[in-house]
Amino acid sequence: MFISWRLLQIGAFSAMLAACSTPAAERPGTGSSSQLPKPSTPAASGTAALPTHTGESAVLAPDGRLRPEVQAFANELAATRGLQPAAVNSLLASATYNERVAKLIAPQVATGRKIVRSWTVYRARVVEPVRIRWGIDFRDANRDVLNRAAQRYGVPDTIIAAIIGVETNYGRNMGSFRVMDSLTTLAFDYPDTTRPERETMFRNQLADFIELTLQGKLDAETEGSFAGAIGMSQFMPGSIKLYAVDGDQDGHIDLAHSIEDAVMSVGNFLSEHGWQRGLPVFAPVTLPANPAALVDGGLVPKQDWTRIEAAGGRLMPGARDTGWMARPLGVIDLPDEARGTAQYRTATENFFALTQYNRSYFYAASVADLASALEQP
Repeated sequence: MFISWRLLQIGAFSAMLAACSTPAAERPGTGSSSQLPKPSTPAASGTAALPTHTGESAVLAPDGRLRPEVQAFANELAATRGLQPAAVNSLLASATYNERVAKLIAPQVATGRKIVRSWTVYRARVVEPVRIRWGIDFRDANRDVLNRAAQRYGVPDTIIAAIIGVETNYGRNMGSFRVMDSLTTLAFDYPDTTRPERETMFRNQLADFIELTLQGKLDAETEGSFAGAIGMSQFMPGSIKLYAVDGDQDGHIDLAHSIEDAVMSVGNFLSEHGWQRGLPVFAPVTLPANPAALVDGGLVPKQDWTRIEAAGGRLMPGARDTGWMARPLGVIDLPDEARGTAQYRTATENFFALTQYNRSYFYAASVADLASALEQP
């Protein structure tokens, strides 16, 4: 992963954690086919210092055996998913603790500094000339599969291309962290003890990764992001299980090397998470001067055109209803905390489908803006 993208990824992930108005902020596919045991240690009243066992096993106790909580996890995983206990134990024992992963996943814990949210900075890093140029090239080179995905799933080719552009710069930067190490580090040594639900989520993702690996669908040495996301589309293991598609029909799903698989998988993910064919991401609405009261910060639309119009919303000059007026809507905020300002937009169901890919208003809005920049004849 290039240094410039790594810095962007750190900023983007930090913004992802902070930007959305809801507390949850996870990578794609956090859901899992089964829930494994939650961490047994209750959350502390504050954040713990980062562990310091860099380069050591992430799961072994001093006596060389799996830590008790890891062994309990392994036993439950093998029993509930029909896996060989010895194979599960062996794979877990291969994991190494990665201190850098812990620092990147919880920068506030690592640095002690509050994250300042800035839509202006975030957007400028994502919707920028190089990414736009590469996106146009990507769209031109892959029109057939992008059009096929658009026809099958109803998701515009520019949206799919934009997601792959935001996630990995069109496959150029898919991450260089061993996924097994990342997920094990976060599953059993998550640095923020006030967020036990995050540790639980990563345990479920680790379970899915181990299952896919032992089924021969992933390699134990698979590399990805520091959070465990894989391939051009940066799917978490749970999303690979549930939404990945064999786009090139070669009998194997490979999100890192097959553009067809990545493109079709993104389309399928959004379709399964509520994308509505033919709707824009944002409705062409001019909001009242102070629309903050219309924002609820959620990940589902809870407004409608009647209420927004009654609050002072108006159609933009020359705009028309393309089906969105009869659908649920939501007013979203994109703050710049350093300046004390915020941008407000009227979002359709398709915006909220994008937040299921990454639970951040910043992320979803930047994907939509990049997609608009990629539009050309």
